[in-house]
Amino acid sequence: VTVVESGGGSVQAGGSLRLSCVASVTPSEYDDVDMGWFRQVPGKEREVVVGMTRTGERTDYIDSVKGRFVITKDAKNTVSLQMNSLKPEDTAMYYCAAGEDVNNFARSEEYEYWGQGTQVTVSS
Repeated sequence: VTVVESGGGSVQAGGSLRLSCVASVTPSEYDDVDMGWFRQVPGKEREVVVGMTRTGERTDYIDSVKGRFVITKDAKNTVSLQMNSLKPEDTAMYYCAAGEDVNNFARSEEYEYWGQGTQVTVSS
């Protein structure tokens, strides 16, 4: 499985960005994966932003982004993260992750596959 993110960039506070992620799954493997977004700033642990089941039926956001960020399932193994009302504290490297069977979206250990990350910078 290869995970590729896109869409990061720089924006002023209050602005919006949209991140996209595609998990390329070998046809001989499982059909679909659970996916999530994490973020990390230098010197801090990676934290979950949101997770989504492979069906898209269940999502789980961290409190600090609720009402501002929305994850959508665009296609099989493809998700987007719409980030609105961005704040300087949202500045981080954002990583997309995919897992074969994720039970706890917040646990990075449950995701087997990770993208290289895309930088999001929000200026005040």
